[in-house]
Amino acid sequence: MGIIVALGDAYCFTKTNTAGESAKGCILDGKLYPFGEIERTENCFRCSCSQDAIRCCSLFHTPVGFDKERCKVVFNKESCNYDVVEKDDPSKECTVYSRVG
Repeated sequence: MGIIVALGDAYCFTKTNTAGESAKGCILDGKLYPFGEIERTENCFRCSCSQDAIRCCSLFHTPVGFDKERCKVVFNKESCNYDVVEKDDPSKECTVYSRVG
C-alpha cells in the first residue's frame, strides 16, 4: 500500500478595486462580494476583500499526471475540483498521479 502526497500552493491572484467599486465590497466575475473573508466564490476561490483589492486563491488543483491519451479533465463546480475521466466512458475515473496549484 502506498500513499502519494502532492505538495504545492494553490493558484492565487490579486485584483485592485477601481474607483467607486470599493464602497460596497469587491467585484469578481461580475458579482459583488462583501468586505472580509469569502470562504468560497461561485468559481471556487477563497478570497479576502478589502477596500483596496480582492485577493483570492483557488480551492482546486489542476491534474497534470494522468493518461492524456485515454483520459480527459472535467471541472466539477460542486466539489471545486477537477475530475479526470475516460474519454470513451466519462462514468469511469482515471488515476491521477500529480496535481499543481
